[in-house]
Amino acid sequence: MAIKVTKTSRVNPATNSSHDSLLLPLTFFDLRWIKFHPTERVLFYKLHKHSSYHSLILPKLEHSLSTVLHHYLPLVGRLRWDPQDPKPHILVLPNDYVTLIVAESDADFSLLSRKGTRPETEIRSLVPELPASRDDSVFVLALQVTLFPNQGFSIGVTAHHSAMDGRSMSMFVRSWAHVCKHGNIGELTPCLDRTVINVPASLDARILEVVSYFSEDKTSSRSLKLPPSEEISPDTVRITLELTRENVEKLKERAKNELTRSHLHLSTFVVANAYLWSCLVKARGGDADRPVRFMYAADFRNRLGSPVPESYFGSCVLSVGCFGHKAGVVSGEDGFVNAVEIISDSVRGVGSLDVEALCELYIDGTMRVEPGTQTVSIVGSNRFGLYQSDFGWGKPVACETVSIDRNEAFSMSERRDESGGVEIGLCLKKCEMDLFIDLFQNGL
Repeated sequence: MAIKVTKTSRVNPATNSSHDSLLLPLTFFDLRWIKFHPTERVLFYKLHKHSSYHSLILPKLEHSLSTVLHHYLPLVGRLRWDPQDPKPHILVLPNDYVTLIVAESDADFSLLSRKGTRPETEIRSLVPELPASRDDSVFVLALQVTLFPNQGFSIGVTAHHSAMDGRSMSMFVRSWAHVCKHGNIGELTPCLDRTVINVPASLDARILEVVSYFSEDKTSSRSLKLPPSEEISPDTVRITLELTRENVEKLKERAKNELTRSHLHLSTFVVANAYLWSCLVKARGGDADRPVRFMYAADFRNRLGSPVPESYFGSCVLSVGCFGHKAGVVSGEDGFVNAVEIISDSVRGVGSLDVEALCELYIDGTMRVEPGTQTVSIVGSNRFGLYQSDFGWGKPVACETVSIDRNEAFSMSERRDESGGVEIGLCLKKCEMDLFIDLFQNGL
């Protein structure tokens, strides 16, 4: 597949004059992600017979982007860490901009946007890299629109995790789509007020210590340089799977029938992730006594005493881990129900412990991770509503989280054409993917 860049634009927020400066402090939840790989998503849209891409669609996308950035001003800024400041911040200066790459591809749109196995290297080329910058200053957003002539187009979004979590990214994309289709932002105006995050100030320094400890750049504790992107192996493939509402209900019933404990938290999140975790550990094979762990991001918008507005824009998630388990526990005959118990207990713990205790549990568990541990994580949610992102030419035919190809992670989203159940993305080497698919399908 060949990608040809036809234009690179610097899109400024729509104002009558240069926008004002803005300094936005990072919260405890933002700081966890300052040296984390960017979040990358791509949305695919079909071109209809009489769609005029060059004269209508692309100009409308650029114009509406400028309009929506006026409301999402932090996205045109950069993450900075000045020598005199104890922690980084997002700084927006007059004339700051977002880079929008316009490209064309000769690939098969229907192949890349379908749910079967696809080459990951071709999907990855549809999202941009964050523009290069200094170690103490990094961009927070980059965008790429790629045309597949006479087939469709894609919108690739690359965002720094300290600027926004998955919920906030989805809100931005839906806001952009609403402006493009309707000419106004509607009810999706973001809340940029950082004072709504009610977390003890001492946790800022604590999480920065941990970030520095695990940083790949040991030369400077204040460096904001992101880890280098790893080359994706040519035999890495992606698949999008679905657990229907019926599948989820069957998994819940199976858990109820096989578990001896009562009062477990048998949500869609718990049973879906328990099933995926057990299948993936089983697909990897190897020593049953090898260490494994499961990681997810818990949303704290309703867990901080005073509720955080649904429209809050930033990061408000904390990593939560299921530590100290052996592969055989979740891959054996009772692997699924054991995984249900483990994840259910973790989710209940998030609901009963405060943010300080959960932060320490995460730090302690991470410090104790044994070398060679198989870490499986889940990103995204079936509540983000990315399939509602209609720019005026119909909702996406597919939404993919590209950044799961850097580690062993699943992505989760709502299903496109039916309420209930979940859509799941996964990247693996071809041989391991074939085994995983067999286990996934035969166990339902």
